Amino acid sequence: MKAVIRRIGNSQGIIIPKPLLAELGLKGEAEMTVENGALVLRPIAENPRAGWAEAAIALAEAGDDGLVWPEFANEGDEDLKW
Repeated sequence: MKAVIRRIGNSQGIIIPKPLLAELGLKGEAEMTVENGALVLRPIAENPRAGWAEAAIALAEAGDDGLVWPEFANEGDEDLKW
Protein backbone atom coordinates (compact mmCIF):
# COMPACT_ATOMS: atom_id res chain seq x y z
CA MET A 1 0.00 0.00 0.00
CA LYS A 2 1.32 3.44 -0.86
CA ALA A 3 0.67 6.52 1.26
CA VAL A 4 0.98 10.15 0.28
CA ILE A 5 3.07 12.36 2.57
CA ARG A 6 1.03 15.52 3.13
CA ARG A 7 1.84 18.90 4.55
CA ILE A 8 0.24 19.43 7.97
CA GLY A 9 1.09 22.92 9.23
CA ASN A 10 4.89 23.13 9.53
CA SER A 11 5.17 19.33 9.54
CA GLN A 12 4.34 16.48 7.22
CA GLY A 13 2.20 13.45 7.88
CA ILE A 14 0.60 10.33 6.51
CA ILE A 15 -3.06 9.38 6.90
CA ILE A 16 -3.20 5.82 8.23
CA PRO A 17 -6.29 3.95 7.04
CA LYS A 18 -8.66 2.82 9.80
CA PRO A 19 -8.31 -0.93 8.96
CA LEU A 20 -4.52 -0.73 9.46
CA LEU A 21 -4.95 1.06 12.79
CA ALA A 22 -7.40 -1.64 13.90
CA GLU A 23 -5.09 -4.44 12.76
CA LEU A 24 -2.22 -2.95 14.77
CA GLY A 25 -4.38 -2.15 17.78
CA LEU A 26 -3.47 1.53 17.62
CA LYS A 27 -5.76 4.14 19.11
CA GLY A 28 -5.01 7.53 20.62
CA GLU A 29 -1.22 7.24 20.78
CA ALA A 30 1.49 4.99 19.39
CA GLU A 31 5.16 4.38 20.01
CA MET A 32 7.11 5.46 16.92
CA THR A 33 10.68 4.33 16.17
CA VAL A 34 12.99 3.96 13.19
CA GLU A 35 14.38 0.45 12.73
CA ASN A 36 16.66 -0.46 9.83
CA GLY A 37 15.50 2.56 7.85
CA ALA A 38 11.79 1.82 8.37
CA LEU A 39 9.26 3.78 10.40
CA VAL A 40 7.69 1.43 12.97
CA LEU A 41 4.49 2.13 14.91
CA ARG A 42 3.57 0.03 17.94
CA PRO A 43 0.85 0.24 20.55
CA ILE A 44 2.03 1.85 23.77
CA ALA A 45 2.74 -0.82 26.37
CA GLU A 46 0.11 -1.06 29.08
CA ASN A 47 2.83 -1.61 31.67
CA PRO A 48 5.84 0.60 30.90
CA ARG A 49 8.06 -1.53 33.16
CA ALA A 50 7.12 -4.79 31.46
CA GLY A 51 10.25 -6.82 30.80
CA TRP A 52 12.44 -5.00 33.31
CA ALA A 53 12.82 -8.06 35.56
CA GLU A 54 13.90 -10.25 32.64
CA ALA A 55 16.31 -7.56 31.43
CA ALA A 56 17.85 -7.28 34.92
CA ILE A 57 18.33 -11.06 35.05
CA ALA A 58 19.97 -11.02 31.61
CA LEU A 59 22.33 -8.21 32.73
CA ALA A 60 23.27 -10.14 35.88
CA GLU A 61 23.90 -13.33 33.91
CA ALA A 62 26.12 -11.38 31.51
CA GLY A 63 28.03 -9.89 34.46
CA ASP A 64 27.03 -6.39 33.38
CA ASP A 65 25.16 -5.38 36.53
CA GLY A 66 27.98 -3.64 38.38
CA LEU A 67 27.79 -0.16 39.81
CA VAL A 68 28.05 2.65 37.30
CA TRP A 69 29.61 4.90 39.92
CA PRO A 70 32.17 3.36 42.26
CA GLU A 71 31.19 3.15 45.89
CA PHE A 72 32.56 5.91 48.04
CA ALA A 73 32.27 6.66 51.71
CA ASN A 74 31.63 9.92 53.44
CA GLU A 75 34.30 11.37 55.64
CA GLY A 76 33.90 9.94 59.14
CA ASP A 77 31.79 6.92 58.11
CA GLU A 78 34.31 4.54 59.65
CA ASP A 79 33.42 5.98 63.10
CA LEU A 80 29.71 5.14 62.75
CA LYS A 81 28.30 2.24 64.75
CA TRP A 82 25.53 0.28 63.00
